[in-house]
Amino acid sequence: MSSLRFAVLGCGYWSQFQVAAWREVGGVELAALYNRTRAKAEALAARFAVSAVYDSAEELLRCERLDFVDIITSPETHAEFVALAARHGVSVICQKPMAPDLPAAESMVRTCREAGVAFAVHENWRWQTPIRALKVALSTDGLGRVFRARVSFNCSFPVFDNQPFLRELDRFVLTDIGSHVLDAARFLFGEAKRLYCATQRVNPTIRGEDVATVILEMIGGATVTCEMSYASRLEHERFPETYVLVECERGSVELGPDYWVRVTTEAGVAARRHPPPRYLWADPAYGLVQASIVPCNQDLLRALRTGQPAETSAEDNLRTMRLVFGAYQSAATGTPVTL
Repeated sequence: MSSLRFAVLGCGYWSQFQVAAWREVGGVELAALYNRTRAKAEALAARFAVSAVYDSAEELLRCERLDFVDIITSPETHAEFVALAARHGVSVICQKPMAPDLPAAESMVRTCREAGVAFAVHENWRWQTPIRALKVALSTDGLGRVFRARVSFNCSFPVFDNQPFLRELDRFVLTDIGSHVLDAARFLFGEAKRLYCATQRVNPTIRGEDVATVILEMIGGATVTCEMSYASRLEHERFPETYVLVECERGSVELGPDYWVRVTTEAGVAARRHPPPRYLWADPAYGLVQASIVPCNQDLLRALRTGQPAETSAEDNLRTMRLVFGAYQSAATGTPVTL
C-alpha cells in the first residue's frame, strides 16, 4: 500500500511532536513544510530530512502533490488554511481548537463539505491510554447507569514558559484545555443538553481566564462537572494527567494519579494501572499527551484511507466547539445555555 503524501502547515513548538508521531504510525510521507517565518520551517526540515520548504502556503499547495495537510498554526489562522486546502481539493487535519469562535468553526465544516474534502480535527486527549481504559471500565457488568461524574484538570504547571503566546489570549483555559476536557466528557458520557459555566482569572499577568468550571446536563441523565485550572497548587498534581470520578447506580469508576483506574462495587475494588507508551521523541513533561498523538494519528490515517469519518471528524468536533463557546456565553451572562 502506497504512503499518503502530506504537508505540515505551521512549524511551532507542537509540530515536532506531530511529525514524530506520524513517523511512528508510518504509511505517510512528509512532502513539505510551511511556516510564515521560513527559518522555523528550515530548522524542522533539517531535523526530519524534508527537502521542500515554503513560506507561502498557497505556493506549497500549488506545487506539491498531496493527499492531506496537517494544520498546526494558531487558531485564528485555521479557517484561512482550511479554506485554502479545500480550494485545492486536499483533505484537511486541523489542530484543536478548530476555530476561535463558533461561526468560524461552522463555516470551516461547511466549506470542506461543499468542496467534498475530508476534514478532521487533531483532538488527541480522548486517545490517552488511561482515558481509553476508563471508557472500557465503564462497561463493567453490574455498575448500572451513570448519574454523576467529575472530570478534573487542575494544576500549577508553568504552561506559559514554552508557550508564551498563551498569556496574550483573551480566551485561554476553555479554548486551550477546555476543548480537550469537554471533548473527553463527550467521549465518556455522550452529548449534553444544557450547561452552566463560571470562569475566573487568578494569574494577574495573563489576559484570559485560567480557571473554569462547567456543569453539563447530559442527555442520558447524568450531571458532569468539568474543572479546568492552571492556577491550582495541589498535593496530587500530576501534569498533564486528567482525573475522573464516575458514580453509577451500583458502583463507581475512578481514574486517579499515576494512571490508576479503580472500579468499586459491592464486591470490592479492582485496580489496574494504565501507563502510556514512552517515546524517545516526546517531551517528558508532556509524555502522556504526546503519546496519545500516535493512536489519534492512526485513526486519522484509517479515515483518510477508507473514506470513513475519523472518530474526531470536524462534524463531531463541532459538537465540542458548541460546548466551549456555549461555556463562554454562560460565563458572560451568568445563565445556563441550552444546546
